[in-house]
Amino acid sequence: MAKFMAVWGVVMVAVVVWSAAMAAAGNFNEEFDITWGEGRGKILEKGQLLTLTLDRTSGSGFQSKHEYLYGKIDMQLRLVPGNSAGTVTAYYLSSQGAAHDEIDFEFLGNVTGEPYTLHTNVFTQGQGNREMQFRLWFDPTKDFHTYSILWNPKHIIFMVDDMPIRDFRNLEGKGIAFPKNQPMRLYSSLWNADDWATRGGREKTDWSRAPFVASYRGFHVDGCEASAEARYCATQGARCGNGDACKHSRSAAKSPDFTCLTKSQGPVPLPPADSCYYACKTSPPIGFDHALDSPGHL
Repeated sequence: MAKFMAVWGVVMVAVVVWSAAMAAAGNFNEEFDITWGEGRGKILEKGQLLTLTLDRTSGSGFQSKHEYLYGKIDMQLRLVPGNSAGTVTAYYLSSQGAAHDEIDFEFLGNVTGEPYTLHTNVFTQGQGNREMQFRLWFDPTKDFHTYSILWNPKHIIFMVDDMPIRDFRNLEGKGIAFPKNQPMRLYSSLWNADDWATRGGREKTDWSRAPFVASYRGFHVDGCEASAEARYCATQGARCGNGDACKHSRSAAKSPDFTCLTKSQGPVPLPPADSCYYACKTSPPIGFDHALDSPGHL
């Protein structure tokens, strides 16, 4: 009995330690800095909730403490409720400099009762103009929903609640630039853009409804963290790049365990992220950049 209790005690300690580690994952105090807004951005509930606020004076924003080169990033957002016309909630990966790379989610507010527009874009070497828009098929202000970016050397896949909605493929062989060399931080901001955001700027921000608030929780990243010393793959404990360290992950991309995304099959959930790189069993057959079969594509 004493031996059983000792073993049980060890198990319980392990469970407590594991639970604490899981709870610490995605803590906003540890993962992000609020970078502007003079107190309009707040980290609450012991690091489990972050809010951004916009009023007539200023918006607000935050950025990740770390940079990433490839991986899957998830964030749960609850967008500005009510008449959000003129407001933009941006959630994106970006590097720095004139020749920066960037992968964008932008949520364009609307008048009460009208759907949000989800605006996506990809910048490579400072060049954008790769916009694609969707109308969200649910009310994103009533509850939190998960918005994900899956970025690997072959694909950038935008997902909403684990449903892939857009696939930007790497076709560098055909002269189409693809983000692959610049580590990027995660940024988010809430700001006023009523000169263009809603119906081309015809709907202006109603400041009588300010302050506007967007909320964040459930941050999770599984991918390659870049540091000053090396590009480090946190998942595999190996260095990413052109070497041999991630060969296992690359070969796993050919495994039938990886779900295929095709026009004929429609969007299906991807498996849990558990490697340095992610991919589909086969490439989508239509175009290098297209919306997958999902609701709301404009």
